[in-house]
Amino acid sequence: MAMLRTLLSLAAIAMVLNSAMAANHTVGGNGGWSQGADYKTWAASETFLVGDNLIFSYGLSHDVLEVTKANYDSCATTNAISTNGGGMTVIALSSLGRRYFICGTGGHCASGMKLEVNTIATASPPPAAAPPVLPPASTPSTTPVISSPTKSPASSPSPKSSAPSPKIAPKISPVSNPSSPTVDAPALPPSGASVPTPSQPSSANKIGVIAGSTVGFGFVVTMTFIL
Repeated sequence: MAMLRTLLSLAAIAMVLNSAMAANHTVGGNGGWSQGADYKTWAASETFLVGDNLIFSYGLSHDVLEVTKANYDSCATTNAISTNGGGMTVIALSSLGRRYFICGTGGHCASGMKLEVNTIATASPPPAAAPPVLPPASTPSTTPVISSPTKSPASSPSPKSSAPSPKIAPKISPVSNPSSPTVDAPALPPSGASVPTPSQPSSANKIGVIAGSTVGFGFVVTMTFIL
């Protein structure tokens, strides 16, 4: 039985290849047209458009009858619109509206082997997305804004001290000891040059140096007392 259904399904596919734009709905899905299937739930999950095809794949113990709404409700097989058999039936949905199909074998329609199809013109398009709302463009101000310069608070003059500033006492340089005058070290002669032998100072020069030192020391002492 499974092999027969497979062959019938392949034959149905070959029959509807010329309708590439049409959708093919295999009634009952993998279960086909048989007892025990819930065709009301299956039909609710499908969208049937004008130009689509219904494919009934079933065993030889079943058939496909298209009937009126009244016969569909009562499972009556008399005065059927069409009767189809042979294990494979393709119904073209060429017009709008509802169509009703049942199995004519006794008791099969009452056990749930019946199908109601509602054919519509086109599928409902998805709702269009609302365009994004753009914020209003800000209008540039034509009046220039002039910022006032910030005035820094005037610094208060520092109060002048009424007290007279003390006089700075003159600094007195320490008196150097005249007895030990500072003598700069003589510069070294360049290498290789002959060093002249200093001549010994004469007695007259020594007396002049001592006299000059005594006069200078007296002058410094006198200036110290005057200041």
